[in-house]
Amino acid sequence: MQTDIEPTLTPDTLVNSRFLRACHRRPVDATPVWLMRQAGRYMTEYRELREKYTILEIIKTPELACEVTMQPINAFDLDAAIIFADILPPLEGMGLELEFVKGEGPIIHNPVRSAADVNSLRVPPPQEALSFTLEAIKLTRAELDNRSIPLIGFSGAPFTLASYAVEGGSSKNRLHLKGLMLGDPAAWHNLMTKLSDVAGQYLLAQAQAGAQVLQLFDSWVGDLSPDDYRQFVMPYSQRAIEIAKQSGVPVIHFGTNTNGMLDLIRDAGGDIIGVDWRIRLQDAWHILGDNVAIQGNLDPVALFAPWDALKEHVQLVLDSVKGRPGHIFNLGHGILPNTPVDNVKRLVDFVHEYTSK
Repeated sequence: MQTDIEPTLTPDTLVNSRFLRACHRRPVDATPVWLMRQAGRYMTEYRELREKYTILEIIKTPELACEVTMQPINAFDLDAAIIFADILPPLEGMGLELEFVKGEGPIIHNPVRSAADVNSLRVPPPQEALSFTLEAIKLTRAELDNRSIPLIGFSGAPFTLASYAVEGGSSKNRLHLKGLMLGDPAAWHNLMTKLSDVAGQYLLAQAQAGAQVLQLFDSWVGDLSPDDYRQFVMPYSQRAIEIAKQSGVPVIHFGTNTNGMLDLIRDAGGDIIGVDWRIRLQDAWHILGDNVAIQGNLDPVALFAPWDALKEHVQLVLDSVKGRPGHIFNLGHGILPNTPVDNVKRLVDFVHEYTSK
């Protein structure tokens, strides 16, 4: 179980941020809302930038990453910003060759398939390998501070990073990944130890650069059984979160398809647990207990529905928690490409209006 933590922020800043108050399970004047992938392909401003730059060029140019981070903040009444980055650049610093291929997504050209491959992976300090994101955080904080809007930093969790590193890209069944995990436990332990150090130190460095909340993304961990999660993954998520918690800022622990292991996700750590739309929030909170906040959990596809239908789904989410302190409204996963921008704006405004006190 998690215990209360005190923010490393001034009281005035905390009071003025309903998002930070919700992270600490304190009363708010309205439910805070931010949306995973709120900066990105569904926005015209972002697509215009992508006509000039690759995604890695934007991520690795702090001024551009700051600009993209601010695009949804300028367009919508969101309660938090999340730094524009990707979970995979940390793998580059470890020695893997990353490319984003149009129509295919991320590709690792030298995937990790053996104990020797694992041994060759470096664990560089984030200040060396990921300085561009740390600088983007500093630039973005300068833009956000006068608006009293907090900034979220993030990292992929060890298992999700391992999924890309071993499979070499997206995968349906994760045959190579589970083959390494089950077939060579020593190599798996070595790999996950390195990845937990990389993820944890990266999160800590982001907080030191100015991120006021951190999120650990374990997007693919729901492909595991609870027993495999407990044995092969949970200790490494715990380690990454423990390192990140040295910063003193709240940590969000997010995964998808984790309804059968929410108690284990909670025990792995995190002040806020993210859940997807495959479980009712009141049921998730019953499993998680009172010592954590909860983030979620609208189906991203609902944003494509006519407004009346979308509004009904948003109300169901909000009604399910009945204004309980510690709820942060979000999607159960990231905004999809081609999501109607008008629906995003109406959703954000409606969450505030419907829950205002």
